[in-house]
Amino acid sequence: MRSTITIAAGLTLIGTAVAAEPLTVYAPDYFASEWGPGPAIKAAFEASCSCEIDYVTGDVLPRLRLEGERTRADVVIGLNTDDAERARATGLFAPHNVDTMGLTMPVDWEDDVFLPFNWGHTAFVYDTTRVDDVPDSFRDLVDNHPDLTLAIQDPRTSVSGLAMALWMHRVFGEEATDAWAALAPRIVTVTKGWSESYGMFTDGEVEMVLSYTTSPAYHLIAEDDDTKKAAIFPEGHYVMVETAGQLARTDQPDLAQAFMDFILSEEFQSIIPEGNWSLPAKLPPERMPEGFAALAMPEVALIYDSAEAEALRDTVIAEFEAGMAAR
Repeated sequence: MRSTITIAAGLTLIGTAVAAEPLTVYAPDYFASEWGPGPAIKAAFEASCSCEIDYVTGDVLPRLRLEGERTRADVVIGLNTDDAERARATGLFAPHNVDTMGLTMPVDWEDDVFLPFNWGHTAFVYDTTRVDDVPDSFRDLVDNHPDLTLAIQDPRTSVSGLAMALWMHRVFGEEATDAWAALAPRIVTVTKGWSESYGMFTDGEVEMVLSYTTSPAYHLIAEDDDTKKAAIFPEGHYVMVETAGQLARTDQPDLAQAFMDFILSEEFQSIIPEGNWSLPAKLPPERMPEGFAALAMPEVALIYDSAEAEALRDTVIAEFEAGMAAR
């Protein structure tokens, strides 16, 4: 029996009928982990309905592409804008049917399939106790500071690494390969994912790490440590947006839609800052935790839409490979 849907005060709620099966949500490992936002989101949504969320974790897009029409997913969360076209090409997704007016992101949103739930600026994070001469622009980082040590993520395996490659291309254009080559001698390592390189940074193995402008918020709020900062560049910072989508062949369309509606609710969005240490897609600044107000933020937000990012993928990876090979 499908759940009964009641709309109240702009938020879709599930009525008293009990869902026959859990809502199956495919999510990245970080999302559903005990330190991610997933558990609190699960509890909040289940409190509003006679239903249950079942997270299935792992590499979401490869799993979907492998399963195809056989997928058990009702909803997928954690896809980012730079992977959206590959997800869209599966033909598995339905429109999200959610009003996106009032988003608090610095970029326009017109995608009717993938719904944003959080975002962040890609940035280089440093420790003020170890770095005195902070690069004051992306060009300054590339051309100067020969003794600075960096850890980044691989654009072939990491969404943040791909974001950096797109950022490099957006800022340096046809000179991107040369910029990579100039930066390469200071790159101590290129890791498969974000956690490995950020761990190197917090362990003191490198002085700067590719991360996000919101990363210092964790240290400030959770550790009372104000020594971690993001270097802000006047050229602008690449924005990565994480999204959710509902599957067209879900056998629980009402419940899936209710979860999609829940995503932009204040209850969901208020979990994001300290649950995912990123910026909510729709939350007024006055509702953000106090520590976020202290963060340095760029004035210029750079982004490629999903089609542009997909068209540039091979180009920016080739620029990375050629530049790194030249060192």
